[in-house]
Amino acid sequence: MVGNNAWNAYTREHLEQQYPNLASEGYTITSPDTIDYNCVAWAAEAEDEWWWPDAMGQEYWPEGIPREETLSAFTAAFSTIGYEVCDDASIEPGFLEIAIYGDAQKVPRHVARQLTNGEWTSKIGQYEDIRHKTLEALSGEAPAYGTVIQLMRKSAAKLSSTES
Repeated sequence: MVGNNAWNAYTREHLEQQYPNLASEGYTITSPDTIDYNCVAWAAEAEDEWWWPDAMGQEYWPEGIPREETLSAFTAAFSTIGYEVCDDASIEPGFLEIAIYGDAQKVPRHVARQLTNGEWTSKIGQYEDIRHKTLEALSGEAPAYGTVIQLMRKSAAKLSSTES
């Protein structure tokens, strides 16, 4: 855990109020809070920009992808970095996976990225990064993120080729 004990206690209390499943599903705070990036950027492995399809164009969003809060826009945005739709959240050797959460109207609210051990990592808005054991940890009625509305995966080979 990061930070001092009083701040960690406050942070944990806040997280568990916003996301009631976190405590029972298991999680760890893995970084201090920052406004440098959000959950979408974190899932895309970008820590230097805030990804969001805001209509004013103030935040980063892949060129040519509609600036709208729709599942199709989020799917298209992640397609620009090699992700494709998949149906299973289990670990697949050779693939990286993300989960897009949405509300009852399927409006995207959050994106989590799977770690190699099968757990998930999320950036909670402008707050901390966390590691959570299940996708259900962040599910639930607002202010939680809703439910997983789309899974996507990317070949780890595509990751290696984009990093070189």
